[in-house]
Amino acid sequence: MNKKLLLAILVILLLCALLAFLGLRQQAQPTGSGGQSAQQEQASQEVPAPITATLAVCGDIMSHSPQTNDAYDATTDTYSYLPCFQYVQPWIESADYAVANFETTLNGPPYSGYPQFCAPDALAYDIQAIGFDLVTTANNHSMDKGFNGVVRTLDTLDQAGLAHVGSYRTQEEFQENNGVVVADVGGISVAFLGYTYGTNGIPIAEENNFCLNRFNVDYNGDCTTLDQEKLKSELAYAESLETDLIAVMIHWGIEYQTTQNEYQTQVADFLIANGADLILGSHSHVPQPMETRTVTLDDGSTRSAFVAYSLGNFVSNQSPATVNVNYTDTTAVLNLELTKDFSTGQTTVTGISYVPLLVLNRGTGVQDQYLILDVHAAMGLHDSGDTSLVTDAVYSKLQYALEGCHTILGEAYDTAGTPPATENAA
Repeated sequence: MNKKLLLAILVILLLCALLAFLGLRQQAQPTGSGGQSAQQEQASQEVPAPITATLAVCGDIMSHSPQTNDAYDATTDTYSYLPCFQYVQPWIESADYAVANFETTLNGPPYSGYPQFCAPDALAYDIQAIGFDLVTTANNHSMDKGFNGVVRTLDTLDQAGLAHVGSYRTQEEFQENNGVVVADVGGISVAFLGYTYGTNGIPIAEENNFCLNRFNVDYNGDCTTLDQEKLKSELAYAESLETDLIAVMIHWGIEYQTTQNEYQTQVADFLIANGADLILGSHSHVPQPMETRTVTLDDGSTRSAFVAYSLGNFVSNQSPATVNVNYTDTTAVLNLELTKDFSTGQTTVTGISYVPLLVLNRGTGVQDQYLILDVHAAMGLHDSGDTSLVTDAVYSKLQYALEGCHTILGEAYDTAGTPPATENAA
């Protein structure tokens, strides 16, 4: 046989053998799109898409005596706060979860306002009806009606279907979860804790020491000595639950101050260093700033958390006209967008926005004396020529509230949006 022909045949045979080998290997390791192996492609398909949820945060829910009187209907001998909430309800309902500070007791009649609050039970039922899910009951008015007031308040909140954190009926109730309430916020698990700086000088009997979470050892004195052992222990317990986030609702600061003080920042840094991801403050009765705060740990690493120092009064009788303090009628619904990324295992705050609000006191002798107005929506009514609710005088108050929100909370976070449509809006 011709040597050239033989060589050609050998080359062809070798090429065929090589192609056959590659074909078998291709069958053994099929590739998906992008050159991934089947195993890699399956693994990537098993990682769920990120979950995004909205946590709505509001300020102090109060019932001064004029508010209680306004909520009373003599024809039915009942109380209803629902008219007050009609313009803000869509923002609360649309969130996956909504929280606030409940700054009154529910101890039954006779009802009272400042300095020792006791509101009708209807307040609890009505805030649940408009979409609130959880309230902190740890504040300086928690003990206004003594230990019995703490117990009845919690009983009533339970009956109304509202979760609560910060106060307890028994030692066993506290120990059951070490003061931590875990909530499902649109598929994202959040561990909530609640604390107050003090009790307005009202002592708590030793046998009832469990009933209220205080973050200061000297809660009846200067309120300047942090109870580090308690906070560390309870935050460590919250971390052991392996929730996606830990949120601390805290009653702190100085009343009527539109900026946080040094002690607030010190407490915030301690909470962040020990695991808090969200710090949601109250007590000042006026808005205070919010920020993403970063602390350096002992090992040189850093931790960050979102801090809202205060959102002011969500509803109250306070205003510049009643207490001579600016922005006591200025507040907001803070909307925190939370995102859980399954590919990284991290849950973070991916969006911060707020809805500016004005708590309008329309004066005595008017039906529905108190209304919480969405500032942008109300100004829009006036701009369109509808002055039935928003008169020129009210418009000026709205402008002042908007200016206050922009100055204190930051204009960049103002949603200036349209309230979402909801079936149950009043």
